[in-house]
Amino acid sequence: MMPVFTKSSLISASLEDLVRWHFQSSALRRLLPPWSGARVLECPPELVNGAIVRLEVPVPPFRRKEWVSRIEGVQSGRCFTDVQVSGPMRSWAHEHSMLPGDDDASSRIQDALTYEFREPPPLSFVAGRIAEKQLVKMFLWRHRRTRNDVTLLRDTGWVPRTVLVTGGSGLVGTSLRELLEVAGCTVRRLVRRAADPAQGEFTWDPAAGEIDLAAFEGVDAVVNLSGAGIADKRWSDARKQLIERSRVESTELLARSIASLPGDKPAFISASAVGYYGNRPSDRCTEEAEPGDGFLPRTCKLWEKACQPASDAGSRVVNLRIGVVLAWGGGALAKLRVPVSLGLGGPIGTGRQGMSWIALDDLVGVILHAIVDDRYQGPINCVSPNPVSNREFMRVLGSVVRRPTLLPLPGFMARAAFGEMAQEALIEGVFAEPARLNELGYRFMFEDLSATFAFELGQLS
Repeated sequence: MMPVFTKSSLISASLEDLVRWHFQSSALRRLLPPWSGARVLECPPELVNGAIVRLEVPVPPFRRKEWVSRIEGVQSGRCFTDVQVSGPMRSWAHEHSMLPGDDDASSRIQDALTYEFREPPPLSFVAGRIAEKQLVKMFLWRHRRTRNDVTLLRDTGWVPRTVLVTGGSGLVGTSLRELLEVAGCTVRRLVRRAADPAQGEFTWDPAAGEIDLAAFEGVDAVVNLSGAGIADKRWSDARKQLIERSRVESTELLARSIASLPGDKPAFISASAVGYYGNRPSDRCTEEAEPGDGFLPRTCKLWEKACQPASDAGSRVVNLRIGVVLAWGGGALAKLRVPVSLGLGGPIGTGRQGMSWIALDDLVGVILHAIVDDRYQGPINCVSPNPVSNREFMRVLGSVVRRPTLLPLPGFMARAAFGEMAQEALIEGVFAEPARLNELGYRFMFEDLSATFAFELGQLS
């Protein structure tokens, strides 16, 4: 008898919202946990009988294999099944069902899998035990992501927009593009390489002041996420110039381009950072706080000031003062998860510096709200309501991966290894508060640090 796995979860959104989300073929990209190692090679334009999905998946111990599935049993508004055509399993069928909930404001997502391994007994028995644990882990994550997305899109009204994105291949930009596509938005990208018009790409060169203005035609919002990495390398004078210029020049070019457009101007939603406030070891900084001193505050001030031409021309400008973004695929968590998992983590410096963090899903959620909600304007702290000290951050991360965090990195060693960057980006910090988001009624998906780590690291239970 083939193994069977089922998982069902209640969603706080209508059945109509759940169906609308799940029947978007692009939702598949939102349903692949980043830690799974799987990636989409081909996604059909719509989920109809006979449509083909192609993935590349890891196969133990060190191989990767293409997995081809065919969509069958489509019942609009109810269910569909993906059946393996070729891949690592002997057989695989996954039925996705969307069911009524306890009332009109709720619904239920149900996944039912039947599968068979290629390995003969007793290897198939061992593989089955391992697979069951992995499936539990995966579908806890998938259902939480589904709940996050569906309730977010319910709250923002599913209003389709045309959105122009810079930095669209980065950590935040990729997640944002995927969500916008599921929401039915048209997504365009500005790229520095040769553009592919079929993919909605347009060319720009901020350093040369060049941009294809055709990218702005009919656009409702411009989301600017471009900029060289802050903590990727030591800060030489040349590196600091690159960090500043990559932000200011690109933002100025976008702002001037928006100002030059005829008629109503698109909203301009531009990244900034809580580095604006500098080192605040004891203050709780809302958006009203004064800027700090140092390279990062100066860069953030110039970054935000570069938006002025768009604002002067009547564009609704939003400055996203982003905190530490928590995600498997990049940022602080990507750098810390391996050493902490090996028991090599600990606080940096005194460990008392503030870490104002935000889950990737929440950051993307804030950006989506900023696109559709005209109340979002001016500086907005994109941080969770619960900032923590660096010491507490490391302790919680260690507890989630079940490892001690007893190996501190003294400040002098951090400075010796990373120079000036260590002082401003690692040893110093700020406790920022999301005052504007609270006023606007934004509903955080992740307020608890431990729950955020558990989701991003695949440790939900």
